[in-house]
Amino acid sequence: KSVTAFGCLISRMWLGDFDYVSPEDFLTALGTQYPTFSKNTQQDAHEFLMCVLNELHEALKVRAQLGCKRCVTDAKAGRGSVSETSVITELFEGQLSYDITCLQCKATTNRAESFTVLSLPIPSKSMCSLQNCLKCFFQQDTLTQNNQIHCSCCGTKQDAAVKSTITKAPKIIIFHLKRFEWQGKCRRKLSNNICYPLSKLDLSPYSSPLSWKNAEYSLCAVVKHSGLLDDGHYTAFCKHSVTQDWYNFDDADVTKIPNSSVQTDTAYLLFY
Repeated sequence: KSVTAFGCLISRMWLGDFDYVSPEDFLTALGTQYPTFSKNTQQDAHEFLMCVLNELHEALKVRAQLGCKRCVTDAKAGRGSVSETSVITELFEGQLSYDITCLQCKATTNRAESFTVLSLPIPSKSMCSLQNCLKCFFQQDTLTQNNQIHCSCCGTKQDAAVKSTITKAPKIIIFHLKRFEWQGKCRRKLSNNICYPLSKLDLSPYSSPLSWKNAEYSLCAVVKHSGLLDDGHYTAFCKHSVTQDWYNFDDADVTKIPNSSVQTDTAYLLFY
């Protein structure tokens, strides 16, 4: 039902018969599957996006060819499940490769994981760039204490270094800027202004050589969050795929905006 409602919503959007269309029918249908979103309270747009992508994938994967099933697990990013190919995976699914090196014997193992959204940390407490967030995400980590690996060569648990690389770049890559964090027992919002390019986003520094040819992206949408944790407001910038014009979507208010207005300090989700 939710996928049918989503199809109707997309059709109404592109028919152009109305100044705006409401996603209310789609939200109602989705709420039967995910009751959290049927409540009239603020929810997280990132969590909502993951549920929408998962619901569309689950309903449409029956059209996948046989033999495409593969195991997908989740670490720093992505949807954790056993999945089949669907239009969702064809558009949004990429792959990360993790090189895990034992710091005792230097033996290295490799592990591949699929992702649909990359959740990026915000490294600076003031102004920073999307490239700063990417560098922080892809920097080498050290696994110690409770996070140690069991090294098959050493036969014991050991500290390890982990480095991730994009081995398959998706057609559409989604970045989730981690603006909400715990500080002690309190949750707070990071209001940093994060600069992001509208075109020529180069992911080659974080990609394997085989992925370089597909590693440059242009921005197509931004989900914004203004306000505080419990009484904020979500709006969006979206680029028309035919005219290349940018529009601001604020409930029933849809307005054309110049390219210079697309950069905002309230960006929460970026679609390239």
